[in-house]
Amino acid sequence: MNIIEKLKWRYATKKFDSRKKISDSKLTILKEAFNLTALSYGLQTLKLVIIEDKTIRETLVPVSYGQRQVVDASHLLVVCIQDTIGSSDVESHFENVQEIRNTSDAILDPYKEQLKKTVKAMSKTELHIWSTNQAYIALGNLMTVCAAEDIDSCPMEGFIPENVDDQIGLGKLGLRSVLLLPVGYRAEDDMFAKLEKVRKPLSETVIEI
Repeated sequence: MNIIEKLKWRYATKKFDSRKKISDSKLTILKEAFNLTALSYGLQTLKLVIIEDKTIRETLVPVSYGQRQVVDASHLLVVCIQDTIGSSDVESHFENVQEIRNTSDAILDPYKEQLKKTVKAMSKTELHIWSTNQAYIALGNLMTVCAAEDIDSCPMEGFIPENVDDQIGLGKLGLRSVLLLPVGYRAEDDMFAKLEKVRKPLSETVIEI
């Protein structure tokens, strides 16, 4: 099955089969996919929190407006941003570049200093908005990889971030939740799985110049 067929197969799963679990190998693929997401400047100011414990996830249902996907799915993925983003993140990134590619300081330093200035010029709110935009890139990447691996998913903005942060202790880690992605396998009686995908024709969504 090609990728277009896979994308037609996927949908925002409303009901998961709570008995089915994602294998460790499939979970590793999702971790790697998240880590390989293309992000602005190459900075990785995102973290992925994976919650398997159903007791913990049950406490998140009320702060997710009663959506049972968060607990019925095999795992709950929480895409988070750093609360603080600054020069130390730039330094860390370029140290990683140097270690992996063995690039000289003479080549890296000008770009590093310019990036530090860019980050420093942004307010904390602007940095949060910028990083949140990156989180959506990661979400899209994860959803596509899920489809390619025959894993069902349901992207969720419908939750109270500060409550989720409190419930799972993200504040202590210097993180803020941005998006939820329950992943697992659809229940046989999920009526939405059999519905035709509703999209505009390509002629209305794609402009070729």
